[in-house]
Amino acid sequence: MKVLTFYKFVVLHDVAALRETLAREAAQLSLKGTILLSTEGINGSVAGTESSVHEFSERLLRYEPFAGMACRHSSAAPDNPVFYRLKVRLKPEIVTLGVAGIDPARRTGVHVDAARWNTLLADPDVVVIDTRNHYEVAIGTFPGARNPATQSFREFPDYVAANLDRQRHTKIAMFCTGGIRCEKASAYLLAEGFESVFQLAGGVLNYLQTVEQTDNRWQGECFVFDQRVSLDEQLAEGTYEQCYACRRPLDATALASADYLEGVSCPNCIDELDEDRKDGLRERQRQVELAVMRGQRHIGATGS
Repeated sequence: MKVLTFYKFVVLHDVAALRETLAREAAQLSLKGTILLSTEGINGSVAGTESSVHEFSERLLRYEPFAGMACRHSSAAPDNPVFYRLKVRLKPEIVTLGVAGIDPARRTGVHVDAARWNTLLADPDVVVIDTRNHYEVAIGTFPGARNPATQSFREFPDYVAANLDRQRHTKIAMFCTGGIRCEKASAYLLAEGFESVFQLAGGVLNYLQTVEQTDNRWQGECFVFDQRVSLDEQLAEGTYEQCYACRRPLDATALASADYLEGVSCPNCIDELDEDRKDGLRERQRQVELAVMRGQRHIGATGS
């Protein structure tokens, strides 16, 4: 299986018609995954055979608004479907910050490659911020990076208001998984009056793909929003599994915990679920197991 990820902030017109076109083309190629469309651009991740993924990327780049868009390729194990269905959706934002007037198509922070990123990491005057959510940060990050401890990207403006000052924090460098959140985050900081803002081009995934192994500063694994759960430093499937109740990544210790019940709970969410919710999850897991016994796949087992 091959995985294609892509995004571009660009003004799109008639997104409803574009949605129908892309849904049809992706279905023709038997692709699975999610594509989000908005008047501000496109954001997607799809999986399929190498030939189908290549063909779809070629088709995307033929559309004038998407010319020059970076399309990144990665792999999954042959028995990992990565996604179980195809979803092409219209959204107000392709990555939700919830602040009106932020336009990454017009202005963002300075995009830096792996070599310059390493220089920024070593600069004591640079504030390095991991713009991902707390459960993503927990399994891997860059040394010295600040963790905003957000539950969702919508909380990032609150973090900025409480923790950053444009007079004291004169150099800020940010990173995320594939680069898209930093486009919004850096545009937001610039709109708030921060002047020297940098972002890791292509995010962690591009860094791991391009950095020399001896220069790699990444520590841990990188969370991804599909059935692979995490990727290691070689961009191969990592060691984490996922709790289908709360969607958080689980290591071997969590999987061995008495609080882990497949499909129902884990140490992270055991105290967050009431009994009605647990009963519903138990029933879903029962249906999943029955489907497996019949040699079928129960799509309800995953949110992807």
